[in-house]
Amino acid sequence: MLNNIKIHFLGAAETVTGSKYLIETAERKILVDCGLFQGIKKLRKMNWNYLSVRADEIDIVLLTHGHLDHTGYLPRLVKNGFNGSVLGTSPTLNIASIILKDSGKIQEEEAERANKEGYSSHAPAEALYTIKDAEKAIEHFKDAKEGVWIDLYEGIKVRFQYNGHIIGATFIELDINGKRFVFSGDIGRKNDLLMKSPKKPKKADVLFIESTYGDRLHQEEDLESKLKEIITKTVENGGTLIIPSFAVERTQTLMYILWQLRLKNVIPEIEMVMDSPMGANVLAVFHLHEEWHKLSYEECSQMCSNFRIVRDYKETWEVIDSKKPKIVIAGSGMITGGRVLTYLQQCLGKPETTILLAGYQAEGTRGRQLLEGCSELKIRGKYYPVKASVENIQSLSAHADQSKLLDWMSDIENTPQQTFIVHGEAQAADTFRVKIKDHFGWSCKVPELYTIEEVNL
Repeated sequence: MLNNIKIHFLGAAETVTGSKYLIETAERKILVDCGLFQGIKKLRKMNWNYLSVRADEIDIVLLTHGHLDHTGYLPRLVKNGFNGSVLGTSPTLNIASIILKDSGKIQEEEAERANKEGYSSHAPAEALYTIKDAEKAIEHFKDAKEGVWIDLYEGIKVRFQYNGHIIGATFIELDINGKRFVFSGDIGRKNDLLMKSPKKPKKADVLFIESTYGDRLHQEEDLESKLKEIITKTVENGGTLIIPSFAVERTQTLMYILWQLRLKNVIPEIEMVMDSPMGANVLAVFHLHEEWHKLSYEECSQMCSNFRIVRDYKETWEVIDSKKPKIVIAGSGMITGGRVLTYLQQCLGKPETTILLAGYQAEGTRGRQLLEGCSELKIRGKYYPVKASVENIQSLSAHADQSKLLDWMSDIENTPQQTFIVHGEAQAADTFRVKIKDHFGWSCKVPELYTIEEVNL
């Protein structure tokens, strides 16, 4: 019998991706988030490993939100024997369904292409999971109402609280025999263009706080002027502005900003394209869940009408072959896969092309390489010279920065027994650890991946 609660850090410890935290009591094993590792090869290879606990022994999975680094391991978990429920808010489950099926499709296609063109070190290359695997995982989904305590088991209850960031996102409060575990998930920003301000926890005995931007403050930018300058240059050069974008929230935010700039006649007339089947499906989720964001149904429809929304891959080539200047928003946000790779293969070597990075770029991703000024980029086994201009906008991040993370924690009335700094690269996490200690006087720790911590009951 366990006298204490064990916490297994199975992901997003000293790294941003792969969020998985297993809470083990004497009777239950509860997994909070079930994310995929992304970025450098060392991390990606971990997706093929079995967890340190048996999948069939996990009772339930709780999801903070639908992003791949918080949900993308679910098909593997089910494939390895998990047979419990996966709880999340309705829009989170909608988003996760879209993302998991898209991820399975991409992995199948990448494996097929790698085998055909012979650029994989594995013979044969295999998909981590397939669309069918994703669909089997989705069968385990179960809606949870936001802001309402749900009894899970004797002495254990959970509540999902609105957290901004993306549609459906929450922080999770897990009460175990009166001790409260708070999992921040990814915290959104106040005054976001689309999302409402995050709620804040009032109590936390054990706190898991993200630190994606734990070592920095978001820069204030004149976004309108910068976009006007970039788009005007694109039109004058007869080029293409490519914006790699996360399909959830970031794509919709970019569409909203560009639509507003067009309404105000700030930018010149130019074709605007949203090429992401997943992004198009997410727009349907926005229509379905008006209460989770700021846009009305009519505004959402008007915004969409200003874009050519591409679903079919053949249409992608029509856009590429067009000689007219254009703006293309395409997934994925860190250029790890998706339609944006096809655009970059064709346009990266053209000086009239501009690539606009508009979100966090994790270590080891193509987005980070471009951000750091690489001269060539490897895509699908081949190297492409970078002659395009590369621009970066930091003010569109869906993550709270250091000051807003501290503000999110400021309503906690008690002193947590333990605070774990998670979901951040090593420097960001450690910088934030020191900041929390100085600001609140709380005991903090940056856990190492695959370590186990104990909490007294």
